[in-house]
Amino acid sequence: MSRLSPHSFATVWTVMRKELRDIARDHRTLALNLLLTPMLYPVLILGMGKLMDSRTQTQLEQPLQIPTLGRGHAPNLVAFLAAQGLQTVDPPPQLTTAIRNQDIDVALRISDDYAQAWREGRPALVEIIRDSTRRDADVPSARLQAALTAYGQQVGALRLLARGIDAQVARPLDVATQDLATAEARRGIFMAALLPVLLILTSFVGGAALILDATAGERERQSLEPLLATPAARSAIVSGKIAAACVVGLVTLLLTLLSFKFSAQLSSTGLGRQLNVGFVQMLQMLFVLLPMLFIGTSLLTWLAAAAKSMKEAQSHLTWLLLLPMLPGYALAAYPLKTEAWQFAVPFLAQNQMLLKLIRHESVSAQVWAIYLLAGFGLAGLLWFAAVRRYHQERLAISA
Repeated sequence: MSRLSPHSFATVWTVMRKELRDIARDHRTLALNLLLTPMLYPVLILGMGKLMDSRTQTQLEQPLQIPTLGRGHAPNLVAFLAAQGLQTVDPPPQLTTAIRNQDIDVALRISDDYAQAWREGRPALVEIIRDSTRRDADVPSARLQAALTAYGQQVGALRLLARGIDAQVARPLDVATQDLATAEARRGIFMAALLPVLLILTSFVGGAALILDATAGERERQSLEPLLATPAARSAIVSGKIAAACVVGLVTLLLTLLSFKFSAQLSSTGLGRQLNVGFVQMLQMLFVLLPMLFIGTSLLTWLAAAAKSMKEAQSHLTWLLLLPMLPGYALAAYPLKTEAWQFAVPFLAQNQMLLKLIRHESVSAQVWAIYLLAGFGLAGLLWFAAVRRYHQERLAISA
């Protein structure tokens, strides 16, 4: 029998309490499962945000020294760069080697015929020298590029004015941009890039420690056979174990969201404050992730039931951890417009739903119906597969 009868719910409750009591006795595992993940994510993200803000502010506000070849060819340009906080200095003998060794972020080369081209009214060549694969040189390079562009526009306008031509003649279009993004969506850009993946990953494997120990671990300890020898329905036993794992996963998710909220309130950086999650939004996210909790625990139950040892069961986590990341990589490589079918695809559906909540967008009843039917439908199929596997008598035989 794979169908739960009314009297089987008492068995489900008994098995669930038994599994929760067992994991509660293992204080170290419980602490790692409930505390390490919720504490680790915010610390890492807020720490990285603070480092990024500190690095950017330092490079944007403080004067930068730009090693420059041919400084004497363009004194006016050198003076303009100095007014922008970019001090030109003599380059080292081996400029290319210094840039590749990360001794210098960016350098400037002014061509030898700069003065002649300037007098003749031709474009004078200046060359920005950098290593494009070094991310730490992006801000200095952008500052130098912006300063050179501003100088070129200023000189071009003065040349036209000297010839009695309005500089606006060379600007046939005034291009303006109207951003229709809501304030909530703009504030949630950073959160939308990281939070969905982390929450989906946490919900997917949040109950892994309990479910692996309750199946493969009990089989290895030869304590599963007495449980299966009882007259309790296999479906009730499986449901009790899955329910216990879902409880642990739900608590882990809640603690993760709370840690994001409280750490964001303590953060002084812009990136950190973007991770602040409201309590209503938090409850909505938990509801959205419920199908993923059941999908993850049911899948792990099915996989662990076929494993001959705890080590074999744990080896599945290597590839399972990659699944929640696939939608993020796919959308980054090939962005898609939101369509109804996306809310029926595992992991992608959760990602899209969380993005809607983060952006404070309304979700139609049709989308909710597709999402919940597809999510709980897949969870039901995996639950049925796990129950069928529990009917195999070899499950009670340890390796």
